[in-house]
Amino acid sequence: MIAVDTNILVYAAHSKSPWHDAASARLTELAEGSRPWAIPWPCLHEFYSVVTNPRAYQPPMTSQQAVGQLGLWMESPSLQLIGESAGYWEGLSELIETGRIIGAMIHDARIAAICLQHGVNALWTADRDFTRFPTLNAINPLITR
Repeated sequence: MIAVDTNILVYAAHSKSPWHDAASARLTELAEGSRPWAIPWPCLHEFYSVVTNPRAYQPPMTSQQAVGQLGLWMESPSLQLIGESAGYWEGLSELIETGRIIGAMIHDARIAAICLQHGVNALWTADRDFTRFPTLNAINPLITR
């Protein structure tokens, strides 16, 4: 199963992003396809935080636009929303130790732990920080085919 990180969601939603066309096409493939794919709950929260922030985008999305975009992705019958469940802490604490996680890096470790816990084969992301977690296959779908 493929999971999608925040930055891919943001690029797909913002037409002025230089990565918009590629990100939008890749998400459309997943959403319209039949194979299961996932978005970790923290990525949905972070998407909303980024796209509605006037310091990140001018103009920012309105709350209604951001919620509407999330709703469109959630209509995909093959989408699974994934989050923490039993055993999460053990996986996260191992990633904290092996990835030498400090400070704000905990957010990526949280996403990685959720993905690993749910059997995600690949995390689509443009964030190189996920290379800290060698047990998670992080792939940039915008440059890798």
